Amino acid sequence: MVRNSCQLKLSAATIEGDSFHRYTRPEMDVAIRKAKEQSRHISYFGPESNDFGLLEQSLIEYGEKGTGKRRRYLHTYDEAVPYNLQPGTFTPWEALPKNTNILFYEGLHGGVVTSKYNVAKHVDLLVGVVPIVNLEWIQKLIRDTSEPGHSREAVMDSVIRSMGDYIKYITPQFSRTHINFQRVPTVDTSNPFAAKAIPSPDESFIVIRFNGLTQIDFSYLLSMLHNSFISSMNTLVVPGGKLGLALELIMTPLVKKLVTNKKIIHKIS
Repeated sequence: MVRNSCQLKLSAATIEGDSFHRYTRPEMDVAIRKAKEQSRHISYFGPESNDFGLLEQSLIEYGEKGTGKRRRYLHTYDEAVPYNLQPGTFTPWEALPKNTNILFYEGLHGGVVTSKYNVAKHVDLLVGVVPIVNLEWIQKLIRDTSEPGHSREAVMDSVIRSMGDYIKYITPQFSRTHINFQRVPTVDTSNPFAAKAIPSPDESFIVIRFNGLTQIDFSYLLSMLHNSFISSMNTLVVPGGKLGLALELIMTPLVKKLVTNKKIIHKIS
């Protein structure tokens, strides 16, 4: 998405979903222990650990004034050292750049809706990039166990603890998106917790579903994305290795229309 903005010579601001976590990593560890003692579950997916209200207000402010603030959640030592901070902490809040004409949000809650908050209605183009759920667990298992102190059993416990919030707050968002890019492996992932490696892009397809968008040129996309095919009226399937090209071909004209105030949404089914 940011690459598209550079190609179109746009001035873009970006915010990250992790910025809206309520807790640092040590604070989250304490919250998880307290919840477990109370026979409750807490995860990085739900409202107890994320400030949905602040996220919604951030989108409203940018939409009305073109202003806002951001910070970074520092995941690793490489990210933290330049700020003289510890991994699992936040940088200070800072103002977004001035005179930008588009805001990119990258995170888990761009389409979240609860009884109190509706982030999705403030998003002009909502795009989901997601693997099928077993592949998601494989990626988490491989990623987390590669770090010191994370056993396979601990990661499995984390998955179980997160499942309720994942079902309630994450999966419904993909019914609200204008486009989904879903990665589907072509190898056996039926037991994600026994996997030894993450399937490669060449061992995957990308299922691209369009919802309510006007003027999607399927013929052009089929001609540009070799070995792609249409699986239903609103769905294009491309080889996994062509995800980057598919994103560029699909997103560039849509972003261009957005910043020139042209209508791109017909309806959401």
